[in-house]
Amino acid sequence: MLLWREPVPASWLPKMLAHLPAVLVDHCHLERKATTTVLSLMKYRALQHHTAHLAAIAREELDHFDLLLALLKRRGIPFGQPHSSPWISGMMDAIRRGQQKQVIDHLICCSLIEGRSCEKFQMLGEALAGIDDEVAGMYRGLVQSEGNHYADFWLMACELDDAEAHRRLNDFLELDAQLIRRTHDLPLLH
Repeated sequence: MLLWREPVPASWLPKMLAHLPAVLVDHCHLERKATTTVLSLMKYRALQHHTAHLAAIAREELDHFDLLLALLKRRGIPFGQPHSSPWISGMMDAIRRGQQKQVIDHLICCSLIEGRSCEKFQMLGEALAGIDDEVAGMYRGLVQSEGNHYADFWLMACELDDAEAHRRLNDFLELDAQLIRRTHDLPLLH
């Protein structure tokens, strides 16, 4: 796994636990956005030979969306409107424009989002054990999938240009460290 340069702030987990219904809504929106993002990766000519793999990832993200949507329904939690994540927006804003540079950056952003999700889902799964076993089990069950997606996107970026992918990973890890230190009051996963 990645060697993050900044840990998840200590204030993050208590905020998530105190606002779990809002976190579940945010997570549901994130899975919806992940589905559309993976589908959008198919537009890149450099990834055409990964189309079937990307489609499988998109289906898995859509399955996660359905899982969250069903959980919200069972608990009587309205789906609600999404909130923009300053962390995700900051990461995505750093994607350079231009064929290969853009593909590599987009893949690295996707990889890091999945990597942070993996880390945070693990934290939630542990913290909710014995408090809300259904949600704890769901988060523990999603950790491997998020880790696999993190690796999938990273390996695709390295396949395109290994040296450039590693150079840009360094840039994005620095950006992640800056962005994750910026706290906000919204109960968002990222």
